[in-house]
Amino acid sequence: MLLTRRRFIASLSVFALGSAAAARPLAAQDKLDALRASGAVGESYDGYVVDRDGKNAALVTSINNKRRAIYEKKAKNQGVAVEAVGQVYAQQILKKAPKGTWFLNQQKQWVQK
Repeated sequence: MLLTRRRFIASLSVFALGSAAAARPLAAQDKLDALRASGAVGESYDGYVVDRDGKNAALVTSINNKRRAIYEKKAKNQGVAVEAVGQVYAQQILKKAPKGTWFLNQQKQWVQK
């Protein structure tokens, strides 16, 4: 049975935060939260971290590689595009991100939480 878009989004939303948190140690999460709160890194509509000040490339690459692996696994299990999974996760990430986090929207505009 094919999943409807709404059902797909709902099923991903339930597991999004748990899977992402499990892939990252607490210390790394604390560092990411601090960098997001400071504006040094931001989150993108596609579910990936963006290095806003150019000083965190290694951390951003590491986080994005872990996220990509999660998104690819979920996409394969659900039979949908990886990009769709990333966008669902992005919504959940933004909800949980600390105040001050910058978010790059689909229009390529930075907005602050």
